[in-house]
Amino acid sequence: MQESESVKSFYERYAPNLGFPCVGTSGMGHFNVFSREECSLLSPYSRRDYYKISLIIGKGKLHYADKWIYVDRPALLFSNPIIPYSWEADNDEQEGWFCLFTDQFLQNGSRLGTLQESQLFKIGGTPVFFVDGLQQNIISDIFIKMMTEIQSDYIHKYDMLRAYLYLMIHETMKMQPAENFEPYQNASQRVASLFMELLERQFPIDSPEAFLKLKTPNDYAQSLSIHVNSLNRSVKEATGKTTSQQITARIIQEANALLKHTDWNISEIAYGLGFDEPAYFTNYFKRQTGTTPNALRTHPV
Repeated sequence: MQESESVKSFYERYAPNLGFPCVGTSGMGHFNVFSREECSLLSPYSRRDYYKISLIIGKGKLHYADKWIYVDRPALLFSNPIIPYSWEADNDEQEGWFCLFTDQFLQNGSRLGTLQESQLFKIGGTPVFFVDGLQQNIISDIFIKMMTEIQSDYIHKYDMLRAYLYLMIHETMKMQPAENFEPYQNASQRVASLFMELLERQFPIDSPEAFLKLKTPNDYAQSLSIHVNSLNRSVKEATGKTTSQQITARIIQEANALLKHTDWNISEIAYGLGFDEPAYFTNYFKRQTGTTPNALRTHPV
């Protein structure tokens, strides 16, 4: 099931006894590093709101929207907050390490722009790198140093951790990315299903501040790491409606609910649904329903 996992919910799922540790000082963002030995053998297909780098020592499958790859030897996995994926282990013999960090933590470095455009984190890039014995030793050593440093009392330890993070990233940029991804045989049906789940996960809008993040077909295509034409083709083939029609129908459904069952004013509803101006929302709603938001609220059907 498509869902979005925050740093806080990660700790609730992975390490409930830790609570939500505040790793780093105010304004530095969040960073932590873990062993994979206690990892779940099956992680849900989801987006995260954090970056993650994993050294996977163990066999299993990585699933993306329209493709998958079998990890049958040590590999580095780079995940970003945009592209959802899931991990399905073959057995419980799972080793290695992973670190997670927020955008804010990475921004304290000096080369964020360059790295975001690299093949490691960019949309459409290759996030998996199989490593040989020497590379595994180098990356393992960095993770071990991270594990040691994060437990230390050194006043500048987060600068050290960031340095180790950049070292790992640059070591990986020397490597060749994996190329043996396999397409799903039922890719169109799978993509359409994931789109519909992702669409539904944007709702309900609980407050005007929790505004709609994904508003256009291109937004959803980027989130699923596929081309928008592929998304449009899959949704049309599976549902008989275009991606835009599905998005519009769900926004109107939510707008009706907010107008009938909340005391939010029209501006708050408009902003919550991702419109920059209330007038844009009013025109959009009238074009789709034949009535205005105020008219519906005054004379609910």
